[in-house]
Amino acid sequence: MFDPPSDEIAPNRPLRVAVLAKQIPVFEDMVLGPDGRMVRDGIDMHMNDYCRRAVAKGTEVARASGGTVTVCTLGPPSAENVCREALLFGVDGGIHICGPEFAGSDTWATAKALAAALERFGPFDLVMMGRNSVDADTGQVPPQLAELLGLPFATGVRHFSLRGDRLELRLEHDDEWVDVAVELPAVVSCAERLCDPCKIKDPAAWATADGSRIQTVGAAELGPGPWGQEASPTSVGEVQMIDVERRRLMMTGTLNEQVNQAVAILAEQGALATGAVADPAMVPDCTEAAFDPPAIAVLVEPGRERVSRELLGAAADLAAQIGGWVAALGYGLDGPGGELGPWGADEQIDISASGNGRPPVEEDLASAMSAWCNQAQPWAVLAPGTAWGREVASRMAASLDAGLTGDAVGLKVGDPGKLIAMKPAFGGWLVAEIACSSPVQMATVRPGVLPLPRPNPQRPPARRLSLASPGRSRLEVIGRRRADDSDELANASVVIGVGQGVDPADYPKLEKHRAAIGAALCATRKVTDHGWMPRARQVGITGHSISPRLYFAIGMSGKFNHTVGVRNAGTVVGINPDPEAPLWEITDIGFVGDWAEVFEALIPEIAHASSRATASTASS
Repeated sequence: MFDPPSDEIAPNRPLRVAVLAKQIPVFEDMVLGPDGRMVRDGIDMHMNDYCRRAVAKGTEVARASGGTVTVCTLGPPSAENVCREALLFGVDGGIHICGPEFAGSDTWATAKALAAALERFGPFDLVMMGRNSVDADTGQVPPQLAELLGLPFATGVRHFSLRGDRLELRLEHDDEWVDVAVELPAVVSCAERLCDPCKIKDPAAWATADGSRIQTVGAAELGPGPWGQEASPTSVGEVQMIDVERRRLMMTGTLNEQVNQAVAILAEQGALATGAVADPAMVPDCTEAAFDPPAIAVLVEPGRERVSRELLGAAADLAAQIGGWVAALGYGLDGPGGELGPWGADEQIDISASGNGRPPVEEDLASAMSAWCNQAQPWAVLAPGTAWGREVASRMAASLDAGLTGDAVGLKVGDPGKLIAMKPAFGGWLVAEIACSSPVQMATVRPGVLPLPRPNPQRPPARRLSLASPGRSRLEVIGRRRADDSDELANASVVIGVGQGVDPADYPKLEKHRAAIGAALCATRKVTDHGWMPRARQVGITGHSISPRLYFAIGMSGKFNHTVGVRNAGTVVGINPDPEAPLWEITDIGFVGDWAEVFEALIPEIAHASSRATASTASS
């Protein structure tokens, strides 16, 4: 792997840069209306956090090249403020796609409108956008846009170097770093820490921007359509706001008395037993109608064994309900020891290496898998909700005109025989049932949210087939380095969340406590910003959302940006020396004090009580 790019920007010609930015509601102001949909009237809106990095870096590239940068947004009249803020930052002009025809756009319809605008006002040498929007968190629009424009794509850019027309990038993917190179023109999405953001948040300042430099574009100017909800192959069904009630019990008395109170409450809430987990369900037997329609395809990501097995088990269960069968598709499925039959696959299809002998990149895999889908017409396609899965599935959806639900946390067969995917939004505040109207239905699924099934040894071996990769390989992968294991955090039943109030010098002490109770560690953004923990451990608005049985919050104030990521935790224990900290609003059990002193007394008692509870449950 080469050294991190030097973030050098040395183009050899003036470049036309397009930056796509989205307006989103401020999290704290969200209101759900009586129809189950988000109320946007009267809610404060602002530019998506990731988009702010794209605006800043796109402006820098344009200035260095002597070229121009244009910001483009799709949204209601108020979305013009996104363009105005970008203009004040230094962008040359704005394109505001606006009109009632665009209402109700899903990611596919959004990408279609954006692609039409870029083709009309382009060509552009570089298209930049945020990795995802923090209100929906699917990351689908960037790769769908790249597919529609016929361009290579790189997601999660953390280091950016441009020499001539060659981009050298370090990408932040889940729990690994990927170093790539690609020639312009290209589409890239930006990670949160790529650069300092565009940030001019004063609405009074926005009003001073030169509105004549913003061009409003309606549906008629982009073509015959359809647009908006009419063009969207997904539809929103029932929406529920998830309201989590916390007990907010503050411990009192001496430290030993507080510990005894806390352990008793944890026992009462069932937060201590660790071994009394029911055996997972076995993968269903094969249907007798194997290889006759309908099929369910599972995209298998190399090196992600657990999430692949979760998806295969879910697909086998769905197939049993609809009388179908399961096909696993991916690179490297032809090797010995890779038998997927017991995990739910009836057929496993290996995507061969490209002509240059390199493993196929996401674009090439998506092309091969789309060709298979055009022929097989599967009932559904399931993919992991990882950087890899999001790009492959999004490109496939754009190619197939298929509905794609991103980041699902549950799957079921609805009426009449449709796939229903449960999708969270706004950090888990909302969960919506999403259905697809397209013949091929697609969903990406968060790792760790589906049960890991038991393999079924009675299932026959999967039939082995192979597909040729188209081998375009426009994105050159130079190296990969796995920096962490995000599966550990996604599947942990006990997690300790660490804020910047914990001195890194005390991490060895923290490790002792973590090991005593079998906990995983996560962190606030500021901790990962300092490099004290890997980015894959960040929880919150721009990190992961987790749902452990027991969560400890130490060294943090409890601000919304982090705590939204642990809304679905079973029991929350907070420790903070400030009796007025916002942390107490989201805890079940609170200790006012120093985390190290509390842990020294609390953790041994929890470990002992957990062992007793586990043994008692196992013997009953």
